[in-house]
Amino acid sequence: MSESKGIELKGKDIVNQLAVMIRTGHFHTLENVAVENAIKRFLEIVNPLFHEEDYIRIDLIGEFFYINDTRIRYPIELLLNFDFLIREFRRRELGTISFVSPLKKEEVKEFLRCFLKAAFSNTPFETLEASLERIDSIQVEKLKQIKEDETIDKRKLVKKTYFNAVSFTRGVINKIRSGEKVSIKKAKRVIESVVDTLLAEESLLIGMTAIKDYDEYTYHHSVNVSILSIAIGQKIGLHRRALTELGLVALFHDIGKMEIPVEVLNKPTAFTEQEWKLVRRHPFWGARTILKLRGFDKTSIQSAIVAFEHHLHYDLSGYPKIRSRIPLDFYTKIVSIADQYDAMTSSRVYSRVPLPPDRALSVMMDRAGSQIDPILFKFFINMVGVYPVGSLVLLDSKEMGLVYECNPLLADRPRVMIIVDERGQRLKKGNVVDLTERDTEGKYLRSIVKTLDPNKYKINLAEYLL
Repeated sequence: MSESKGIELKGKDIVNQLAVMIRTGHFHTLENVAVENAIKRFLEIVNPLFHEEDYIRIDLIGEFFYINDTRIRYPIELLLNFDFLIREFRRRELGTISFVSPLKKEEVKEFLRCFLKAAFSNTPFETLEASLERIDSIQVEKLKQIKEDETIDKRKLVKKTYFNAVSFTRGVINKIRSGEKVSIKKAKRVIESVVDTLLAEESLLIGMTAIKDYDEYTYHHSVNVSILSIAIGQKIGLHRRALTELGLVALFHDIGKMEIPVEVLNKPTAFTEQEWKLVRRHPFWGARTILKLRGFDKTSIQSAIVAFEHHLHYDLSGYPKIRSRIPLDFYTKIVSIADQYDAMTSSRVYSRVPLPPDRALSVMMDRAGSQIDPILFKFFINMVGVYPVGSLVLLDSKEMGLVYECNPLLADRPRVMIIVDERGQRLKKGNVVDLTERDTEGKYLRSIVKTLDPNKYKINLAEYLL
């Protein structure tokens, strides 16, 4: 067996077991048998490789792990563990871990203790590096430092990408209304930039979907559904080309609503039976509109299918009514989840008060298996968390905060931006805290008591999230 072959075969196991070990350490004390077993398994995978290798070096480069310069490929069932470990490395500004000699159990346990503790430091990498100085067999190197102005530039790029997509959608709808031809190729370029931005800055872009605009609901809804659909696709491992196609079909899913008279669509009271009949025609009208677009191709057909099916429901109990049972298109199942979530959490003409994100998820959980695909919904929950980005929460410290970033490992312990302190004073610049942080006795420093309605407290999400 060649040197690189051993790494190639065992690489995914090393990264996966490292993730399992850290994940288990989050849930239990380090003396727990589950942690002991995870460490033992890690040693069984890593130490035999020292018969072939002088060292084992794990690098995080972009979205991928490399071991001894070999990129590690992994099956989809390990995706969540790999994603988790990437986030854990980035939280600690960690770029590289090197094992320079065979490891002992106590050394790995001490590494795990230092690794978990470093996340709560203001200088996580420096804290980790200093605490590992006494372990000769383990060395760490820093991830390329992100400067503050680069972070600001990233936020500007994310905002630009989002509002460009909204502006494009507005233009497309106005053109179609006036009878002009619309090119699907231009739409593809817009969605490609959304995909690129999401792959680089997932949390920031998903956070943009929490900023709702009542006056331009139609355009923002289309873009939000596209972003959330792409994010689900990325979580289940779709490649870039498929993500672009998925984002495109999601963008056009509601295009048929243009055919509904404005006075009906913007009616502030409940629809009559006759008006509901009109509204329920929009999937058919959407499919017809898409098939008339310029640049007709395979993606146009896919878009027409999703536009037609997105209200059919997982069990086909929705609308429009169809003569025979058909299997729903895979993209339809994804878009339906994104569509329901964004619609429920948005303010509309006939529904001025949106549902809080956690309440919307609760409603959708009841619908899993009937209206929406239960397996894809699990991926969606993992992506947005129990408390999605933009949720306003009250903490047991009497502080109020906005959920800033979800935690796929501990769904009820996201990162929160404190915007009102314990004395009830509004903060102009929020301070981001991690709800997994514990005190010396192992108790959590802060926990969520309940969610709150930002409208009641006159809190503008955009002021903080942007």
